[in-house]
Amino acid sequence: MRTKPVSGVLDTIGNTPLAELSALMPGFRGRVFGKLEFFNPGGSIKDRSAAGMILEKIKSGELEAGRSVIVESSSGNLAIGLAQICRYFGLRLICVVDAKTTEQNLAILRAYQVGLDVVTDPDPVTGEFLSVRKKRVWEIVEATPHAYSPDQYSNALNPKAHERTMAEIATALDGRVDYLFSATSTTGTLNGCAAYVREHGLDTTLIAVDAVGSLLYGDEAAPRLIPGHGASVAPALLDRSIPDQVVHVSDLDCVVGCRKLVGREAILAGGSSGATVAALARVRRQVPDGATCVLIFPDRGDRYLDTIYSDSWVTTQFGEVAHLWKEDEVEV
Repeated sequence: MRTKPVSGVLDTIGNTPLAELSALMPGFRGRVFGKLEFFNPGGSIKDRSAAGMILEKIKSGELEAGRSVIVESSSGNLAIGLAQICRYFGLRLICVVDAKTTEQNLAILRAYQVGLDVVTDPDPVTGEFLSVRKKRVWEIVEATPHAYSPDQYSNALNPKAHERTMAEIATALDGRVDYLFSATSTTGTLNGCAAYVREHGLDTTLIAVDAVGSLLYGDEAAPRLIPGHGASVAPALLDRSIPDQVVHVSDLDCVVGCRKLVGREAILAGGSSGATVAALARVRRQVPDGATCVLIFPDRGDRYLDTIYSDSWVTTQFGEVAHLWKEDEVEV
Protein backbone atom coordinates (compact mmCIF):
# COMPACT_ATOMS: atom_id res chain seq x y z
CA MET A 1 0.00 0.00 0.00
CA ARG A 2 1.30 3.45 -0.90
CA THR A 3 1.42 5.82 2.07
CA LYS A 4 3.63 8.57 0.67
CA PRO A 5 3.08 11.02 -2.19
CA VAL A 6 4.42 9.99 -5.59
CA SER A 7 6.22 12.21 -8.06
CA GLY A 8 3.58 11.88 -10.75
CA VAL A 9 0.81 9.69 -12.09
CA LEU A 10 3.20 7.33 -13.87
CA ASP A 11 4.72 6.34 -10.55
CA THR A 12 1.43 4.66 -9.70
CA ILE A 13 1.92 2.02 -12.40
CA GLY A 14 2.35 -1.41 -10.82
CA ASN A 15 2.01 -2.65 -7.23
CA THR A 16 -1.62 -3.50 -7.94
CA PRO A 17 -3.70 -5.35 -5.33
CA LEU A 18 -3.96 -9.12 -5.11
CA ALA A 19 -7.43 -9.95 -3.84
CA GLU A 20 -8.62 -13.29 -2.51
CA LEU A 21 -11.81 -14.43 -4.23
CA SER A 22 -13.50 -16.66 -1.67
CA ALA A 23 -17.00 -16.55 -3.22
CA LEU A 24 -16.12 -16.92 -6.90
CA MET A 25 -15.97 -20.71 -7.19
CA PRO A 26 -18.41 -22.45 -4.80
CA GLY A 27 -17.20 -25.86 -3.72
CA PHE A 28 -13.63 -25.26 -4.92
CA ARG A 29 -11.13 -26.67 -2.43
CA GLY A 30 -8.24 -24.40 -3.33
CA ARG A 31 -7.63 -20.68 -2.89
CA VAL A 32 -8.28 -18.21 -5.70
CA PHE A 33 -6.71 -14.76 -6.04
CA GLY A 34 -7.23 -12.03 -8.62
CA LYS A 35 -4.41 -9.68 -9.63
CA LEU A 36 -6.35 -6.44 -10.10
CA GLU A 37 -4.50 -4.76 -12.93
CA PHE A 38 -7.28 -2.23 -13.52
CA PHE A 39 -5.84 -0.32 -10.54
CA ASN A 40 -3.13 0.96 -12.88
CA PRO A 41 -3.73 4.66 -13.71
CA GLY A 42 -4.74 4.01 -17.30
CA GLY A 43 -7.07 1.24 -16.19
CA SER A 44 -5.21 -1.82 -17.45
CA ILE A 45 -2.18 -4.06 -17.36
CA LYS A 46 -1.02 -2.45 -20.61
CA ASP A 47 0.22 0.52 -18.58
CA ARG A 48 3.10 -1.74 -17.55
CA SER A 49 3.87 -2.67 -21.17
CA ALA A 50 3.68 0.94 -22.33
CA ALA A 51 5.98 2.12 -19.55
CA GLY A 52 8.42 -0.71 -20.17
CA MET A 53 8.71 0.07 -23.87
CA ILE A 54 8.88 3.88 -23.62
CA LEU A 55 10.32 5.21 -20.36
CA GLU A 56 13.91 4.03 -20.76
CA LYS A 57 14.07 5.54 -24.25
CA ILE A 58 12.87 8.84 -22.83
CA LYS A 59 15.48 8.73 -20.06
CA SER A 60 18.25 7.91 -22.54
CA GLY A 61 17.27 10.79 -24.81
CA GLU A 62 16.30 8.58 -27.74
CA LEU A 63 12.82 10.05 -27.52
CA GLU A 64 12.45 13.82 -27.16
CA ALA A 65 9.47 16.04 -26.50
CA GLY A 66 8.53 18.17 -29.47
CA ARG A 67 10.49 16.00 -31.90
CA SER A 68 9.78 12.30 -31.52
CA VAL A 69 6.58 10.69 -32.79
CA ILE A 70 5.33 7.39 -31.36
CA VAL A 71 3.30 5.24 -33.75
CA GLU A 72 1.55 2.09 -32.59
CA SER A 73 -1.24 -0.28 -33.55
CA SER A 74 -3.78 -0.55 -30.77
CA SER A 75 -7.49 -0.01 -30.47
CA GLY A 76 -7.69 -0.36 -26.73
CA ASN A 77 -5.68 -0.58 -23.56
CA LEU A 78 -2.13 -0.19 -24.87
CA ALA A 79 -3.21 2.89 -26.79
CA ILE A 80 -4.49 4.43 -23.56
CA GLY A 81 -1.35 3.44 -21.66
CA LEU A 82 0.84 5.03 -24.33
CA ALA A 83 -1.42 8.07 -24.47
CA GLN A 84 -0.94 8.95 -20.82
CA ILE A 85 2.85 8.54 -21.05
CA CYS A 86 3.11 10.59 -24.24
CA ARG A 87 0.88 13.34 -22.83
CA TYR A 88 2.91 13.40 -19.60
CA PHE A 89 6.20 13.86 -21.48
CA GLY A 90 4.90 15.98 -24.35
CA LEU A 91 5.43 13.37 -27.05
CA ARG A 92 3.24 13.11 -30.11
CA LEU A 93 1.36 9.82 -30.44
CA ILE A 94 -0.36 8.38 -33.50
CA CYS A 95 -2.52 5.31 -32.88
CA VAL A 96 -3.65 3.13 -35.74
CA VAL A 97 -7.12 1.91 -34.79
CA ASP A 98 -9.86 0.17 -36.75
CA ALA A 99 -13.57 0.18 -37.33
CA LYS A 100 -14.18 -2.06 -34.30
CA THR A 101 -12.63 0.41 -31.85
CA THR A 102 -15.26 1.46 -29.33
CA GLU A 103 -16.48 5.04 -29.18
CA GLN A 104 -15.49 5.14 -25.52
CA ASN A 105 -11.87 4.27 -26.30
CA LEU A 106 -11.79 6.78 -29.14
CA ALA A 107 -13.12 9.45 -26.78
CA ILE A 108 -10.44 8.64 -24.20
CA LEU A 109 -7.71 8.85 -26.83
CA ARG A 110 -9.05 12.16 -28.12
CA ALA A 111 -9.02 13.50 -24.55
CA TYR A 112 -5.30 12.71 -24.46
CA GLN A 113 -4.93 14.51 -27.83
CA VAL A 114 -3.82 11.39 -29.65
CA GLY A 115 -3.66 11.37 -33.44
CA LEU A 116 -5.98 8.66 -34.76
CA ASP A 117 -5.44 6.82 -38.03
CA VAL A 118 -8.49 4.65 -38.68
CA VAL A 119 -8.27 1.48 -40.76
CA THR A 120 -11.69 0.81 -42.27
CA ASP A 121 -11.12 -2.26 -44.45
CA PRO A 122 -10.10 -5.61 -42.94
CA ASP A 123 -7.73 -8.09 -44.50
CA PRO A 124 -9.62 -9.56 -47.49
CA VAL A 125 -8.45 -13.10 -46.69
CA THR A 126 -8.88 -13.31 -42.90
CA GLY A 127 -11.50 -10.61 -42.38
CA GLU A 128 -9.39 -9.31 -39.46
CA PHE A 129 -7.92 -5.84 -38.95
CA LEU A 130 -4.67 -6.58 -37.12
CA SER A 131 -2.43 -7.31 -40.10
CA VAL A 132 -3.76 -4.25 -41.92
CA ARG A 133 -3.18 -2.06 -38.86
CA LYS A 134 0.40 -3.28 -38.48
CA LYS A 135 1.13 -2.58 -42.14
CA ARG A 136 -0.29 0.90 -41.76
CA VAL A 137 1.95 1.57 -38.75
CA TRP A 138 5.08 0.99 -40.79
CA GLU A 139 3.78 3.14 -43.63
CA ILE A 140 3.39 6.01 -41.17
CA VAL A 141 6.79 5.38 -39.56
CA GLU A 142 8.52 5.45 -42.94
CA ALA A 143 6.76 8.66 -43.91
CA THR A 144 7.21 10.51 -40.60
CA PRO A 145 10.51 12.08 -39.46
CA HIS A 146 11.70 10.99 -36.00
CA ALA A 147 9.01 8.33 -35.75
CA TYR A 148 9.35 5.27 -33.55
CA SER A 149 7.05 2.27 -33.18
CA PRO A 150 7.40 0.29 -29.93
CA ASP A 151 5.60 -2.65 -31.64
CA GLN A 152 4.15 -4.50 -28.67
CA TYR A 153 3.97 -7.69 -30.73
CA SER A 154 7.75 -8.10 -31.01
CA ASN A 155 9.34 -5.80 -28.42
CA ALA A 156 11.22 -7.76 -25.75
CA LEU A 157 10.58 -4.92 -23.29
CA ASN A 158 6.90 -5.88 -23.31
CA PRO A 159 7.37 -9.23 -21.52
CA LYS A 160 10.24 -7.78 -19.50
CA ALA A 161 7.78 -5.41 -17.84
CA HIS A 162 5.71 -8.35 -16.63
CA GLU A 163 8.51 -10.00 -14.73
CA ARG A 164 7.62 -7.37 -12.14
CA THR A 165 3.95 -8.42 -12.36
CA MET A 166 4.91 -11.96 -11.37
CA ALA A 167 7.34 -10.70 -8.74
CA GLU A 168 4.50 -8.83 -7.04
CA ILE A 169 2.31 -11.94 -7.08
CA ALA A 170 5.04 -14.22 -5.77
CA THR A 171 6.05 -11.78 -3.03
CA ALA A 172 2.46 -11.37 -1.85
CA LEU A 173 2.03 -15.17 -1.61
CA ASP A 174 5.51 -15.99 -0.27
CA GLY A 175 6.34 -17.84 -3.49
CA ARG A 176 3.35 -20.20 -3.24
CA VAL A 177 1.74 -19.82 -6.66
CA ASP A 178 0.57 -23.24 -7.82
CA TYR A 179 -1.38 -22.11 -10.89
CA LEU A 180 -1.24 -18.87 -12.85
CA PHE A 181 -3.96 -18.09 -15.40
CA SER A 182 -3.07 -15.45 -17.98
CA ALA A 183 -5.12 -14.39 -20.99
CA THR A 184 -2.93 -14.12 -24.10
CA SER A 185 -2.73 -11.75 -27.06
CA THR A 186 0.78 -10.40 -27.63
CA THR A 187 1.83 -13.06 -25.04
CA GLY A 188 3.85 -10.38 -23.25
CA THR A 189 2.25 -10.94 -19.85
CA LEU A 190 2.56 -14.72 -19.96
CA ASN A 191 6.15 -14.62 -21.23
CA GLY A 192 7.27 -12.16 -18.57
CA CYS A 193 5.63 -14.11 -15.77
CA ALA A 194 7.18 -17.32 -17.09
CA ALA A 195 10.64 -15.75 -17.12
CA TYR A 196 10.30 -14.83 -13.45
CA VAL A 197 8.98 -18.31 -12.58
CA ARG A 198 11.98 -19.95 -14.27
CA GLU A 199 14.56 -17.59 -12.82
CA HIS A 200 13.30 -18.05 -9.26
CA GLY A 201 12.55 -21.76 -9.47
CA LEU A 202 8.86 -21.46 -8.65
CA ASP A 203 6.72 -24.58 -8.95
CA THR A 204 3.99 -22.78 -10.88
CA THR A 205 1.80 -24.30 -13.58
CA LEU A 206 1.37 -21.66 -16.29
CA ILE A 207 -2.00 -21.74 -18.01
CA ALA A 208 -2.43 -19.70 -21.19
CA VAL A 209 -6.04 -18.63 -21.70
CA ASP A 210 -6.68 -18.23 -25.41
CA ALA A 211 -9.82 -17.41 -27.35
CA VAL A 212 -11.75 -19.79 -29.54
CA GLY A 213 -11.02 -18.40 -33.00
CA SER A 214 -7.47 -17.31 -32.11
CA LEU A 215 -4.57 -18.98 -33.87
CA LEU A 216 -2.04 -18.51 -31.05
CA TYR A 217 -2.20 -22.08 -29.78
CA GLY A 218 -3.44 -24.36 -32.51
CA ASP A 219 -7.00 -23.19 -33.01
CA GLU A 220 -8.23 -22.04 -36.42
CA ALA A 221 -8.69 -18.32 -36.97
CA ALA A 222 -12.33 -17.26 -36.80
CA PRO A 223 -14.28 -14.08 -36.01
CA ARG A 224 -14.42 -13.11 -32.32
CA LEU A 225 -16.72 -10.70 -30.52
CA ILE A 226 -14.79 -9.96 -27.34
CA PRO A 227 -11.51 -8.03 -27.73
CA GLY A 228 -8.58 -8.20 -25.35
CA HIS A 229 -7.29 -11.73 -25.77
CA GLY A 230 -6.50 -14.00 -28.69
CA ALA A 231 -4.96 -12.93 -31.99
CA SER A 232 -5.58 -13.36 -35.69
CA VAL A 233 -1.85 -12.94 -36.45
CA ALA A 234 0.86 -14.78 -34.54
CA PRO A 235 3.06 -12.19 -32.76
CA ALA A 236 6.83 -12.43 -32.90
CA LEU A 237 6.87 -12.86 -29.11
CA LEU A 238 4.85 -16.08 -29.32
CA ASP A 239 6.61 -19.13 -27.89
CA ARG A 240 4.23 -22.06 -27.81
CA SER A 241 6.55 -24.02 -25.49
CA ILE A 242 6.05 -21.60 -22.59
CA PRO A 243 2.62 -22.51 -21.17
CA ASP A 244 2.18 -25.81 -19.39
CA GLN A 245 -1.42 -25.90 -20.54
CA VAL A 246 -3.67 -23.96 -22.92
CA VAL A 247 -7.38 -23.44 -22.35
CA HIS A 248 -9.53 -22.06 -25.17
CA VAL A 249 -12.60 -20.12 -24.09
CA SER A 250 -15.47 -18.82 -26.20
CA ASP A 251 -17.02 -15.36 -26.27
CA LEU A 252 -19.93 -16.71 -24.24
CA ASP A 253 -17.49 -18.18 -21.71
CA CYS A 254 -16.02 -14.69 -21.27
CA VAL A 255 -19.45 -13.17 -20.68
CA VAL A 256 -20.39 -15.81 -18.14
CA GLY A 257 -17.05 -15.45 -16.34
CA CYS A 258 -17.43 -11.67 -16.14
CA ARG A 259 -21.02 -11.89 -14.90
CA LYS A 260 -20.03 -14.40 -12.22
CA LEU A 261 -17.14 -12.18 -11.16
CA VAL A 262 -19.29 -9.10 -10.66
CA GLY A 263 -22.17 -11.07 -9.16
CA ARG A 264 -20.12 -13.03 -6.64
CA GLU A 265 -17.12 -10.77 -5.94
CA ALA A 266 -18.41 -7.30 -6.93
CA ILE A 267 -15.52 -6.97 -9.40
CA LEU A 268 -16.46 -5.29 -12.68
CA ALA A 269 -13.74 -6.51 -15.02
CA GLY A 270 -13.14 -6.84 -18.74
CA GLY A 271 -13.57 -9.75 -21.11
CA SER A 272 -10.12 -11.27 -20.69
CA SER A 273 -10.67 -11.37 -16.93
CA GLY A 274 -13.85 -13.34 -17.50
CA ALA A 275 -11.83 -15.64 -19.73
CA THR A 276 -9.51 -16.55 -16.86
CA VAL A 277 -12.51 -17.24 -14.61
CA ALA A 278 -13.93 -19.54 -17.28
CA ALA A 279 -10.58 -21.28 -17.66
CA LEU A 280 -10.34 -22.03 -13.95
CA ALA A 281 -13.88 -23.39 -14.00
CA ARG A 282 -12.86 -25.63 -16.90
CA VAL A 283 -9.82 -27.16 -15.14
CA ARG A 284 -10.94 -27.03 -11.51
CA ARG A 285 -11.13 -30.81 -11.22
CA GLN A 286 -7.43 -31.18 -11.99
CA VAL A 287 -6.40 -28.68 -9.29
CA PRO A 288 -5.33 -30.42 -6.07
CA ASP A 289 -7.02 -29.56 -2.80
CA GLY A 290 -5.38 -26.58 -1.11
CA ALA A 291 -3.69 -25.29 -4.27
CA THR A 292 -3.28 -21.55 -4.77
CA CYS A 293 -4.55 -20.20 -8.10
CA VAL A 294 -3.93 -16.67 -9.37
CA LEU A 295 -6.01 -15.13 -12.15
CA ILE A 296 -4.66 -12.00 -13.83
CA PHE A 297 -7.45 -9.48 -14.42
CA PRO A 298 -6.09 -7.15 -17.13
CA ASP A 299 -8.67 -4.36 -17.24
CA ARG A 300 -11.89 -2.79 -15.99
CA GLY A 301 -15.36 -3.67 -17.13
CA ASP A 302 -16.56 -0.11 -17.68
CA ARG A 303 -15.24 -0.31 -21.24
CA TYR A 304 -17.53 -3.28 -21.87
CA LEU A 305 -20.81 -1.83 -20.63
CA ASP A 306 -22.31 -1.86 -24.12
CA THR A 307 -21.38 -5.50 -24.71
CA ILE A 308 -20.58 -7.94 -21.90
CA TYR A 309 -22.68 -6.09 -19.31
CA SER A 310 -25.54 -5.19 -21.63
CA ASP A 311 -28.42 -7.66 -21.25
CA SER A 312 -29.80 -6.73 -24.67
CA TRP A 313 -26.44 -7.22 -26.41
CA VAL A 314 -25.88 -10.57 -24.71
CA THR A 315 -29.36 -11.78 -25.63
CA THR A 316 -28.92 -10.67 -29.24
CA GLN A 317 -25.60 -12.51 -29.55
CA PHE A 318 -26.26 -15.66 -27.49
CA GLY A 319 -29.95 -15.89 -26.68
CA GLU A 320 -31.37 -16.28 -23.18
CA VAL A 321 -28.31 -17.36 -21.22
CA ALA A 322 -28.62 -15.52 -17.89
CA HIS A 323 -29.13 -18.84 -16.08
CA LEU A 324 -25.48 -19.68 -16.81
CA TRP A 325 -24.22 -17.13 -14.29
CA LYS A 326 -27.19 -17.07 -11.93
CA GLU A 327 -27.31 -20.73 -11.05
CA ASP A 328 -25.15 -22.11 -8.25
CA GLU A 329 -22.24 -24.30 -9.22
CA VAL A 330 -22.51 -27.84 -7.93
CA GLU A 331 -19.18 -29.16 -9.19
CA VAL A 332 -16.86 -30.17 -6.36
